[in-house]
Amino acid sequence: MTGPTPGIAGFATDRWKNRDMSKQPRMLIVSFSTIAKDPRVIKQVRYFSERYAVTTCGFGPRPEGVVDHIEIPLTHTNKLDGRIITSKIYLAALWAQRGMRWVRKALKGRHFEVALANDIEAVPVALSARPTHGVHADMHEYFPRWREDNELWRRRISPYYEYLCKRYLPRAGSVTTVCDGIAREYEKLGNMTVDVVTNATPYHDLSPTPVDRPLKVVHSGGALARRHMELMIEAAGRLPDKLTFDLYLVKSDPKHFDELVALAGTTTNVRVLGPVPYEDLISTLNGYDLGIYVLPPNGFNHLHALPNKIFDYVQARLGIMVGPSPEMAAVVRDHELGVVSDGFEVDDIEATLAAVTAEDVERWKQASHAVARELSAESEIEGWARAIDRLLAS
Repeated sequence: MTGPTPGIAGFATDRWKNRDMSKQPRMLIVSFSTIAKDPRVIKQVRYFSERYAVTTCGFGPRPEGVVDHIEIPLTHTNKLDGRIITSKIYLAALWAQRGMRWVRKALKGRHFEVALANDIEAVPVALSARPTHGVHADMHEYFPRWREDNELWRRRISPYYEYLCKRYLPRAGSVTTVCDGIAREYEKLGNMTVDVVTNATPYHDLSPTPVDRPLKVVHSGGALARRHMELMIEAAGRLPDKLTFDLYLVKSDPKHFDELVALAGTTTNVRVLGPVPYEDLISTLNGYDLGIYVLPPNGFNHLHALPNKIFDYVQARLGIMVGPSPEMAAVVRDHELGVVSDGFEVDDIEATLAAVTAEDVERWKQASHAVARELSAESEIEGWARAIDRLLAS
């Protein structure tokens, strides 16, 4: 078996079709994203649709398994009015957005026992639906410092998000986010406890593959300039006798993708490839030895990043190399999954890769195998389940 365990977190079965959904608690899951393409939200949908009568509200088509879907028109994305933001009338700025107004109207007359709101602007619309047992808020980023590397954003938009978080998160019955550092930062804003549900990957029943020589190093993700993947490419390119390095990248920024392709072309051992379909990603990664992600801290959220790719590497049974980002480094060190570089520069990455031995990688791959269930979505998603159960019991 090379796929995820079916019917648990992340992958639904068809059992819902045979149930009397009128007897299930009614649950709203709302997100201002394309739900079917949002990995974190779709895990919620696939898990809770097996337990509750789930209605989703977001962009894009109806996800599989839900009893109803409220599709937000693409013409109704949220866009802040700069004049209102400048006046610092933040509540007016929130509800002046077309998406906010449209969703609030679409939810009128509908009744839910509980709601799960993804990210801060979804929380007030979920609260406006007045679910009987309240709202759970799941925060995918730390929004008051979301784009803090941009001075104009930091001066004008950051106070807006801080206002929303202070006003609405304490009104939620419970709150989760993606890692400890972000959870603690949210708790500083007011009277609330924030729990952690990581971006873990569904469990895959795989085994570690034999270590290759030269080592096969891999990275998967999006081609975004802010992530500075050129540093990893330059470092790996200095070690042609030691390793090969493949990057499977979504063309999030096509121009930057082309720049990375050109940079890789100056080496003899680095390839920049297109993305792998997600259903094939883990089995593809399984053929490698070492997954790598060194992310320079261009702001609070980058500093505290704990992305799904780290958990992809675990499910693929790889060794892992990361930079000294505290959240990623803690996972790697706590479970002895790999190595942490001393810094984020090319020389730091090169020195760390140069010191890795085949014996190290063999040990790390076995460590990933040992904790694959513990660090799976099936385990992590219980944090959401407990939160919703507590709300329904209130």
